Amino acid sequence: MRRVPPEMFRFTTVERSDLYGAVLDAFGVAGEHLETALGIDAVRERLRGVGWAAAVEDDELHEALRKLVQWELLDVVHNHAENYRTAEEYERRNLHYSLTRRGEAALAGVRHALEVLASTGALQTAVLEAIADRLDELCLLSDEPASADRRIFSTLRELEGHLDALVENTKAFNGELQRLLRAEGADLEVFREVKAATVAYLQEFLVNLDRRGQAVAGAVARVEERGIVVLRERALRGAELPPVAGEDPAAAWLESRRARWAGLRAWFLPDDGARPRIEQLHDIARRAIVSLLQVLERINESRRRSSSAVQDFRELARWFAAAPAEEDLHRLWSAAFGLGPARHAHLAHPDPELIPSSHSWSEAPPVAVSALLRTSGRTERFTRTAKVRDVAAIRAQRAERARAERAELARAWQMLETDGPVRLSSFGALDPAVFDRLLDLLGRALCAREDAGGLRRATTGDGRVEIALSPPPDERTAVLHTAKGTLTGPDYVVHITAAGGASAFPAFRVARREAAG
Repeated sequence: MRRVPPEMFRFTTVERSDLYGAVLDAFGVAGEHLETALGIDAVRERLRGVGWAAAVEDDELHEALRKLVQWELLDVVHNHAENYRTAEEYERRNLHYSLTRRGEAALAGVRHALEVLASTGALQTAVLEAIADRLDELCLLSDEPASADRRIFSTLRELEGHLDALVENTKAFNGELQRLLRAEGADLEVFREVKAATVAYLQEFLVNLDRRGQAVAGAVARVEERGIVVLRERALRGAELPPVAGEDPAAAWLESRRARWAGLRAWFLPDDGARPRIEQLHDIARRAIVSLLQVLERINESRRRSSSAVQDFRELARWFAAAPAEEDLHRLWSAAFGLGPARHAHLAHPDPELIPSSHSWSEAPPVAVSALLRTSGRTERFTRTAKVRDVAAIRAQRAERARAERAELARAWQMLETDGPVRLSSFGALDPAVFDRLLDLLGRALCAREDAGGLRRATTGDGRVEIALSPPPDERTAVLHTAKGTLTGPDYVVHITAAGGASAFPAFRVARREAAG
């Protein structure tokens, strides 16, 4: 496991860490202007450039530089190329400081940490499209002559940069999402706004995500068909790495490119047939949306609850802790729980004038307590029973209504009963109530199966009336008139009788039989 040198970031935690950080930042800004070494006057000038406005004495600045040299973040050399006219000028301008490799790494680490703290994660579809474009460009450059090696190098580096941005932004966005879900005490309105914006953002990102991922995977395969090893070798020539002492940097450079390409394949075209990481974004987005909705529901439920026992006890505990005296604690206890006074104390003696309420309970005679009061805390209350309502009139109304309904039903069946098969058109005009009975019978008959003679038989719900229905022998049409409208249909032949064959009603219509032929 790689270890960070112990003194590397010590300047960030000790006293005057702000001055140490400003000095290193000044050297970083100087490096951007190609100034590799600074004297104490140049350091003081650069400090103002990085925003250090406080006054710094020479001794304090010398001490800061000495500490940074001690932690191997700065290197100090004597400048023998200058001409010094006085001893004081020699002492002030002789020493030149420059960043060491460890100092450059420490400065880069601090800057990166601050950037991460200030950055917000994002899922950008433009990065996916940029990766696909760079891969397509590598395919085209692979057919170019050796003069295109530098363009292959720059395109490969751009591709790696876009992949790094995708990975870092995805991690940062997922981290922010989880922190949002873990946030306690979030304002409901603010959470709703963030939730709605996040869900919309995720939905927009997931649109055509599969198509974009497949496009990148196809581009990766096309580049590998052209020879990724050859492309890396050409990119190495285009990089024109400077010679360094000791080990050849080309091997490490190629190994870094190979690792980055393996990371690209893991995201879009895994070697082992595993699920590409880009597809896992669907699961992340789905879980995020579900979790956001669950958190919102939990917040809503907590708002809907009229009270919370946990919150009530916490608030009561704070009141107990803030009570100034013991007497206040007892009063608070009595007010909160109501267990101080006896619940029987409201009972009075039979003659309150003989034993007033100001008399001590220890000297007063006892008062009988009922069993109901002891067991349930409730007292007996004797009241008059409610007056029984006279329902004779209601019964008479119901009996009269039942008789009227039976009479109406008997009348309807008398109107519909036939002494033999008749045509449906023979009923002519009917009362609406009788017409409803007829429709009910016809519906039951039409739903029944035909017997061997071609008849459809059915009975009413109470089984008192039976109907036999046969199809019309000709194409005649029956027209029945009621006060609510007219019914037109096939002129079926029907036979309506009491169940069992005996006539339940004395009257029937002979004319219908004549019409049936």
